[in-house]
Amino acid sequence: MLNPKSLLPGEEQHEYYKDRVTRKRRCQYDYRASDGELFSCVRLSLDDCRRARDEWLTASGRA
Repeated sequence: MLNPKSLLPGEEQHEYYKDRVTRKRRCQYDYRASDGELFSCVRLSLDDCRRARDEWLTASGRA
């Protein structure tokens, strides 16, 4: 089980699970930015999660 409270700035964590409704494998992802802001998302793969994180960092001016 993920614990985003334990993430230090610049750290990430993820885990895969099977969606109960669609039965598809999903990736839950958390990332703590250097300023302490938490980014979380669910996507089909870890690569998709990291792309979403990178877009968030760029859009928020953190990149």
